[in-house]
Amino acid sequence: MSKITVKDGTEIYYKDWGTGQPLFFHHGWPLSGDDWDGQMMFFLNQGFRVIAHDRRGHGRSAQTAVGHDMDTYAADVAELTEALDLKNAVHIGHSTGGGEVIRYVAKHGKGRVAKAVLISAVTPIMAQTENNPDGIPLSVFDEIREGTASQRPQYFQDFTLPFYGYNREGAKISQGIRDNWWRQGMMGGIKAHYDCIKAFSETDFTEDLKSVDVPVLVMHGEDDQIVPFALTGVKAAKLLKNGKLISYPGFPHGMPTTEAATINKDLLAFIKS
Repeated sequence: MSKITVKDGTEIYYKDWGTGQPLFFHHGWPLSGDDWDGQMMFFLNQGFRVIAHDRRGHGRSAQTAVGHDMDTYAADVAELTEALDLKNAVHIGHSTGGGEVIRYVAKHGKGRVAKAVLISAVTPIMAQTENNPDGIPLSVFDEIREGTASQRPQYFQDFTLPFYGYNREGAKISQGIRDNWWRQGMMGGIKAHYDCIKAFSETDFTEDLKSVDVPVLVMHGEDDQIVPFALTGVKAAKLLKNGKLISYPGFPHGMPTTEAATINKDLLAFIKS
């Protein structure tokens, strides 16, 4: 297994396949690099070098009790990209991973990043604050914390239904996709998952989005029940200097899995543009 040990002693697991321009994939909460299987295989076969890590406390990375905040997540990525000497890379993040991408690119990516992609991302900020009055009330995230802390196995089973839009009338449910989400989630540490809820909901990425110069593609499903499109994707695209927005009517939060053919085609076009 490929791992690096970052400055505070935490082991970070990663997959690194192929040659060519590097594409670095950043997963969402509470998952792992395995959530990108449909993209890793596709882009490897297109001649790219594909990398996916497990965020600290998630998947096969060390279950540390500390460092579950966006600055540390981005610093971990910076150490990994330096260790692998990635240049001209495209960083692609889903959900929480989108926040990680924009924080990494803004703080550490100079000279290493060619483009970035935010898929169903939590940017610019999800939680309701004075500066974000139409955000989601903190009570909603408190419920996620309670479910994670007290009944994680069942809570994670139930979470897959809105995540993939499987609670919509006429949805074709894949039990394998649901089981794989649960498998990834239960591999991670409960403390990391609990703390990450604050990181993905309350971190404000407004200045990160404004400061990034490289081209950024924002991809978002219009029926996203986890990270609402109007609250995030629409606003994020407007804050970017060099941003492009593609929205998908009817697509759910987990669209890189359920709608992989469409997402991969549009990703490839943006990377090659």
